Formats: sequence, C-alpha cells, structure tokens
Amino acid sequence: MPDRRHFLKQASALAVGFAGLQTFVGCTTVESASRPPAGFGTLQTDPNGLFDLPEGFSYQVISRHGDEMDDGFLVPHRPDGMATFPGPDGTTLLVRNHEVNADAPLEEGPYGAGNARATEMPPADQYDAGRGDRGGLGGTTTVVFDTDRQVVRRQFVSLAGTIRNCAGGPTPWNSWLSCEETVRRADDTFAKDHGYVFEVPATAEMKRARPHPIKAMGRFNHEAVAVDPNSGAVYLSEDRHDGLLYRFLPDEPGRLAQGGQLQCCCVRQQSSLDTRNWGSGPEIAPGTTFDIEWMDLEDIDTNQDDLRKRGFADGAACFAREEGMWYGDGAVYVACTNGGKNKKGQVWRYVPSPHEGTPREAEEPGTLALFVEPNDTTVLENADNLTVAPWGDVIACEDGSDDQYLVGITPKGRFYKLGRNAVSESELAGATFSPDGSTLFVNIQHEGLTLAITGPWQQA
Repeated sequence: MPDRRHFLKQASALAVGFAGLQTFVGCTTVESASRPPAGFGTLQTDPNGLFDLPEGFSYQVISRHGDEMDDGFLVPHRPDGMATFPGPDGTTLLVRNHEVNADAPLEEGPYGAGNARATEMPPADQYDAGRGDRGGLGGTTTVVFDTDRQVVRRQFVSLAGTIRNCAGGPTPWNSWLSCEETVRRADDTFAKDHGYVFEVPATAEMKRARPHPIKAMGRFNHEAVAVDPNSGAVYLSEDRHDGLLYRFLPDEPGRLAQGGQLQCCCVRQQSSLDTRNWGSGPEIAPGTTFDIEWMDLEDIDTNQDDLRKRGFADGAACFAREEGMWYGDGAVYVACTNGGKNKKGQVWRYVPSPHEGTPREAEEPGTLALFVEPNDTTVLENADNLTVAPWGDVIACEDGSDDQYLVGITPKGRFYKLGRNAVSESELAGATFSPDGSTLFVNIQHEGLTLAITGPWQQA
C-alpha cells in the first residue's frame, strides 16, 4: 500500500479549477503581483469609530440589543448567523440567530432584566420554557427591511425557547434552519434536551415558528447548514476540534420534519482522514481534491455527545471547528475556524455529485477540496460565518484576535479586506446579502449590533 503522503501528492496533482494556488499560502509571484488588486479598494477610517469600509460604501445600524420590537419583546443579545429572503412589496426578510448561552444573564434574552416580559410569551410558542424562572433565551428574530428606503418596517421574535443559536442556513423554500450549538441536557433549569435544528419560516407576518426540533438531523454541537437546491440534501457543520461534516437526506425533499437519514463524510482514498494539517495526519496542500462517500449514522439522538467519535472510528474524516457554511455557485463552502498549520483557519469546498443522494453517486462522487489555507493572519484569521456574494466571491467573517475583518476571497483564492470592526475586538457574524444584492447585512456580536452596508457592489 502506498504511504499516505505519496497518495496526497497524487491527489493534489489531480486538483482542477484552482488557478493561482500560490496566493492560498501567502506566496507572491511576479504574475500575481502584476494583476490589479481584488476587492473594492483601501478601507477608509470611519469617523464614528464603528466600522471601516472602502470609499463609496456606507453603513447604518438597523437593530441593536435591547431595542423594543414590534411584538413587545426586546432584541436579544449576541446576534449571529443570518440569511435573507424576498418579502412582500419589495422588502427583505432578515432572519437572525441569537447565540444567547444557557447561563447568560437574563437581560441578554428577549424578556429584559429580571425576565420581566417572560409571562407575555405563551409557553406553546417556546421550545423550552424551563423549570423555574428562566427557559431558553436564544432563538431567532426577524427584521422586515425596506431595501429601497433602507429602513426597518418591523422586527419580532420568530423562534423562542432555544439556547445558543449560533448559525444555520437558508433553504430554497424560504425558511431558515437555526442550529443550537450545545448538547445541554434537561436539568434543574431546562425541561428538555438541547442540541437540535429548528426550522423558521421567513415571513413578514408577526408570528413565531412552531418550536419543534428536527431530531432526525442529529443531536450534536450544531453550527451551520447549507442546502443543495438540486438534490434537497442538507449539509451540517459541527463546531468541535475534531468535528465531522454531515449530510442529511430527507425522506421528502423540502419537508425536513418528516424525517430522513443522517450521514457523515468519508474520503474514499483514505479512511479516517485528519484534514486539520496539525501534524497528526498527512499534510494536505491547498487545491487537493478528494472523492467523497457518505456513511449512515445510527443512534443520532444521543446523550453521549459521541457521534463524531463513533463516525471517525468507523472511517469518517475529521475537521477543525467547522463553523460557517454556505451554498453558492454549485458548491458548499465550509469554514474550519482553527484548521491549518498555524491553526488560523481553512475553507473547504464541496461540489455535490450530479447524482447526489442516489445510488448513482458511487459512479460520479461529490468532491471535497481544500479551497484556501492562508496561514497568515494579515490575510485571513479564523474565518467563522461566511456567505457567497452575488458576484461569486466568498465573504468571510473573522473571529480571531485583535482586529476583526470582513474578508473577500475570489474564486481563484485572492484575498481582500471588505470591512473592519473599528469599535471593538468582537467577532463579526452573519454576513448575508439582500435578495436584490444591494445590501450586505452583518453583526458585531458582542456589541449586539446589526449593520446594513450599501455601496458600489457593481464594481466587483
């Protein structure tokens, strides 16, 4: 049997569609230096000290933690993953997660100090109202935004009673899948186990989603999801240092609550591949492409938090803190926040099989490639949430140390700065464009702010 390093060199040689790979590892060549810079130009210092943007761009704060919403509740703290959907009369529906932890101060939730407004939330509208004076304080809010006038029409709680709603993802049928990044079990505080995915319809009508967990999608430290609109397959990331990449095949595409099969990602060429480049496994070069097969998982609603361990032992690949995930241009992009030699992040790219989720995918499997691994904090540091821009670039939110940037990555792996958090060292989260491409929304999480950014996107 050839050794693993020999195999990986062969696999790298087979990679296609990755021109300019020198830029992935911080190298510069004469050819790359002669090209015009990617992006929108140098960031300009914000006189208000909040968010730096390129010349010609501007932002406004459209929502902040503690604002009273139109349903009488307060905007929860820690806004995180988001997505947009077309609304009535040309509006944009922005569905927003709130990563409020199980033990967070009560004022971080939608009910305010002392949980004073909790009695106004019907228990039937909450997944977990708790056993005492508190239940789940996370969930989602929906912002109805007039994109033409750049004003908020209304905002309201759209999912209640969950905890640590970190990321998620949009579906092609206009709903948001909100993920709990926790495996907290029922205890003296909570009446129910947590660690599930919930579906939130995107609607301008001021109402809440039915708080029913999709247990067939597994119980683990969920982070984000992405849906392949062609097959209906749902991909899920796991925020663990040794997490798995998951796929959910619904029994009825578009009707996830009806059940389905949860699977994990395996590399055909090598069982139990460690993709992290931490030295414990083979070195994987940017551009390396693998054929993928998917393995069924059993006992997925486990209280042992061991899905990833069982999967890896049975042959699944492991990843370094998969966080952001987004479908765009026929591929699923996955941010591994502390992957790479310097633990500063990787972005992987999965291209589904033309026969995804059917027996025929064995003949023409999906492929997984290491898209970028910069290993250079001046380029990209610890990518977390990400999205795909209307013009095809990946836009990543940093969650590293010191300054936090929005970073653009072109399809050929060139990097550029799109924005900078000038007010704090808080992570950025939830970057997503309006359906018409005119507005980029992003959160400054620790400040509890949601921004709407406009500018000459047509220059891309």
